[in-house]
Amino acid sequence: MSHVLIIGNGPAAHRLVERLRQHGHDGPITVLGAEDRPAYNRVLLASVLDGTLSAASVTLPGSRAEVRLGVTATAVDRARRLVHTDAGVVHRYDELVLATGARATVPDVPGVRGADGALAAGVTPLRTLDDCARLAGGARDVVVLGGGVLGVETARGLHGRGLDVALVHPREHPMDHRLDAAGGALLGDHLRGAGLRTRFGRRAARYRPGELVLDDGEALAADALVLCTGVTPETGLAAGAGLAVGRGVLVDDHLTTSDPHVHALGDCAEHDGRVPGLIAPAWEQAEVLARRLTGGTARYRGIGAVTRLKARGIELASIGASDLLDGTDPGVELVTLSDPGQGRYAKLAVRAERVAGAVLIGFPQATATVAQLHDRDLPLPADRLGMLLGGSPAADSGDTVVCRCNNVTKTTLVRAWHRGARDVGGLARTTRATTGCGGCADEVRGLCAALSTGDDITTEQEGAA
Repeated sequence: MSHVLIIGNGPAAHRLVERLRQHGHDGPITVLGAEDRPAYNRVLLASVLDGTLSAASVTLPGSRAEVRLGVTATAVDRARRLVHTDAGVVHRYDELVLATGARATVPDVPGVRGADGALAAGVTPLRTLDDCARLAGGARDVVVLGGGVLGVETARGLHGRGLDVALVHPREHPMDHRLDAAGGALLGDHLRGAGLRTRFGRRAARYRPGELVLDDGEALAADALVLCTGVTPETGLAAGAGLAVGRGVLVDDHLTTSDPHVHALGDCAEHDGRVPGLIAPAWEQAEVLARRLTGGTARYRGIGAVTRLKARGIELASIGASDLLDGTDPGVELVTLSDPGQGRYAKLAVRAERVAGAVLIGFPQATATVAQLHDRDLPLPADRLGMLLGGSPAADSGDTVVCRCNNVTKTTLVRAWHRGARDVGGLARTTRATTGCGGCADEVRGLCAALSTGDDITTEQEGAA
């Protein structure tokens, strides 16, 4: 079998190794990881920040590959199929996979960088476990810059550790790329109700250690300034090798670059003009590429985005095409349920009786149902209100998929718990639940708590979920 060499040791690379072995690749697989620690689930960093998960618990299971840690690839010789590293070791390959991920985007705010170009004292992005460890000690007043998914999760996580946190975002509401105005406003209410200070519609004007000044002159105390201002795909290695790059490394439907023996997936890959930056598309890419590299046929089409906020005490999901929620498409029917008194909001964009887009806040059972209907392209039930309120017959079934990334049902989790996996970490190792996007972590944690107190949990026969 061919030798597959993977540059990068993040979740996408880890998943690819797993799928290659599952599809019968019994040849050598070598993984080069720049960090000196085993692969871990980056999307759960906010849960590490708030202390609900330990650094060890987000470590991914061992893989059947030769993994070289603390090794950075410096150049690719495509003519001779060689990869050079900073350790001086040269690796040969038959098929090369770039899983180099992305780096934090640093905003052009005066004072954020020093005269030498390095980040100023107190400024840190949130991309690694080392970043989490740095933020966990020493700071008291923290400003999180950027109110996207990562920014909201980070702000909530740091606040959960007892820090005084301010969240600054230039738009009028957080997560504006995924939420409509009503949903964004409710999320803002949730954050303020939890004790966070929010500054929406405001921009950072300048930073100096200990203080961030906003565009209206307000100065926020900042022992630490956390940058959650987007990411930039790592394309330098690909560009240096003469591969076609745009915003990311350009790939076709087979995840192949401009070189037929070089492929890319995850945060560094650009397909059809898009770099998803989410874990679910990376999972699909890993499946497609594994099939292709083992002689099978598959094409990557790009799946509808499903984003679940991983922030303690906030149940929020954005599903599918959020731009359809604005009501401007005449072919889309909108279904809205607003219950601000209970902190709940749901809005569905329905096309041809299917869920084209949705935002749900405070409806955990409905989230699971709507996500499955969207994934399987199934028609909505006639009683849409009943579905949102948890009246769907499938809502409490043991067949309900809790972890969408790994297709783990409630029944599977309950059985694993009875067999000795009594916490989130144990269930993750046994069933792989929470090791994907991490959006099910709170649900798995709640299930553990219910089982520990002896609550009756459905354990029906699993279906073909």
